Amino acid sequence: MPELSAISDLNALRERLVNERKAVQATITMCGGTGCQASRSLEVVDSVKEELAKQGLEDSVHVRVTGCHGFCEQGPIAVLEPGNIFYCRLQPEDAGERLLYTDPVSGKKVQTEAEIPFYKAQDRHLLAQNRLLDPCRIEDYIAVGGYSALAKTLNGVTSEEVIREIKISGLRGRGGGGFPTGRKWTECYEAPGDEKYVICNADEGDPG
Repeated sequence: MPELSAISDLNALRERLVNERKAVQATITMCGGTGCQASRSLEVVDSVKEELAKQGLEDSVHVRVTGCHGFCEQGPIAVLEPGNIFYCRLQPEDAGERLLYTDPVSGKKVQTEAEIPFYKAQDRHLLAQNRLLDPCRIEDYIAVGGYSALAKTLNGVTSEEVIREIKISGLRGRGGGGFPTGRKWTECYEAPGDEKYVICNADEGDPG
C-alpha cells in the first residue's frame, strides 16, 4: 500500500478501486459474522471459489466475505449482485445450487434481500456499507470513502478544530452512559504528558 501524502492521492486511489469494482460482472457477498462462521460459512466460501474455478469464472465473479448481515438464524448467508439475490442456510455442498429464503408465514420463496420482512423495515446506518466491505481488505474501505476525514485532518486541520467538529456532531458512546465523545477527546487532549493512549472497545454485543 503506497503512502498517502495528500487528499488527492486518496481520491485517485479510491477512483481506481471503484473502477476495478465496476469491471467485475458479479459479486457473491458471503457473511463472515460469528453466527455464520459457526454454521460453516468459511467452508461455503471455499466451495464457492472452487466451483467458480471449475467453471472458469474466478476472474468475472468476485467473492467478498463481510461482517455480520444480522439475520443470523438464516446463516450461512450470501447475496448475489447484481440482482440483490438472497441465499440462506448454505452448506459447502450447495455451492452449485440456488437456495432462496422461504417466508415462514406464506411459505413462498423470496428472491431478493429487499423483499424479506426482516430487512424490508430496516433503515441501516452503521451497517449501510456492510456488503461492500471485506474487513480484511483496506482497499474496500477506501473505495467507499474510508479515511477521507483522516486525510483531511492530516493536511492542515488542527487538533482543536477536530475536537470542535466532534462536539458539534453530537457523537456519543454507545454504552449505557452515552458519554459525549467530544468530552472524552477534550480530556485526553488537555491531559499532561506527551505520550497518551486511546482505548477503543469495538464489541459490546451485536454485531459481533
